[in-house]
Amino acid sequence: MTLMRLVWPAALGLIIAGCAPSWAPRITEIQSPALAGASAEPRLSSFGGRIVLSWIERKAAHDAEVAWLKFSERTPKGWTPETTVATGENWFLNAADVPSVIRIDDTTLAAHWLESNGADPEGYDVKLVFSHDDGRTWSAPTTPHHDRTPTEHGFASLYPSPDGGLGLVWLDGRDGETMAVRAARFSKDGSQMSETVVKDHVCECCPTAVAVTANGAIVAFRNLGDRDVRDIYVARSPAGSSPSSPSWAAPIPVHGDGWQIDACPVNGPAVTADGQAVAVAWFNAKVDQGRVFVTFSTDGGNTFGDAVRVDDGGSLGRVDVALLDHQSAVVGWIEYTGGRSEFRMRRVASDGSRSASTVISALGTGRPSGYPRMARAGRELLFAWTESQDGLTRVRTASWEMR
Repeated sequence: MTLMRLVWPAALGLIIAGCAPSWAPRITEIQSPALAGASAEPRLSSFGGRIVLSWIERKAAHDAEVAWLKFSERTPKGWTPETTVATGENWFLNAADVPSVIRIDDTTLAAHWLESNGADPEGYDVKLVFSHDDGRTWSAPTTPHHDRTPTEHGFASLYPSPDGGLGLVWLDGRDGETMAVRAARFSKDGSQMSETVVKDHVCECCPTAVAVTANGAIVAFRNLGDRDVRDIYVARSPAGSSPSSPSWAAPIPVHGDGWQIDACPVNGPAVTADGQAVAVAWFNAKVDQGRVFVTFSTDGGNTFGDAVRVDDGGSLGRVDVALLDHQSAVVGWIEYTGGRSEFRMRRVASDGSRSASTVISALGTGRPSGYPRMARAGRELLFAWTESQDGLTRVRTASWEMR
């Protein structure tokens, strides 16, 4: 695959939305459970008012690099002690294609990681496991795809399906040069019930994102259209569709950017939902100008409003989004300014008004900084990111208690 590599100047464009006054969140860093110097690739998930943080740790052992997938859960007293899900020497590790741990119910969790499947460094499989005792023990690994081809299967997004089981979507390269978004459903006991194609011919290395609305699941991804137009699309799976034969509505664009580029930007969308309210955030770099946008839907993702500019003039993308209410959201992204990268956030409303941006943390300039993360539970918004310094990495976390 061809990756897009661009260097953004410090100031690239005009702010095109108005500012909302008097929004000054107080961000407090909290002690991270991840190992200093050897942790990266954080991910946050929220379910039932509980937030799970997962990450990868790497250590040298027996002349090989061993990877551990670990997780911790947020409590009023801080993070719980770290728990190991799995470990391996043949994992595919990448700052953009990140493992995850999610909660399905009060005692059931699901997790995924990536394992190399052959000599091709771009060939790897999704490995999926379940725990029915709150993470103390885990099932034997399985895969949602069964084609056995030594090609890419990754950028997976897991979600608790409306029927109480697990759903997931991923990018699947079994058809050679054409990448597809595929989806699968599993029962809570870990039995696979379905596998289906959501959309063929999509961008080959941009992360997917998924959320659950009152109408069912909605997946966001970067499409690959005619003349290499790589705009963000969504597809919906109605809540009433059969788990053994789920249907997906025809994908639609969230906005007609018309971003034409013969390369993969490695910059996927983010999506969040609450009832019928949906917000999608994304990045594009038309005319070599990095920009972040967000758009809102009030009908479960069937239609979307105008796109609102989010960044401060020089974005590197890598977005995340969390709804504050049905008319506003917090959007996170990486801004490049003054010769350095910063993890920033701001409140954006569906009417186009915006708060001033808030800097969460400075970041390293390279790919190891990965994707900063956000997740909300009740009145708390949590942040996780990778700090990279002198060749060492550590997952850091912070919190905003909303008043």
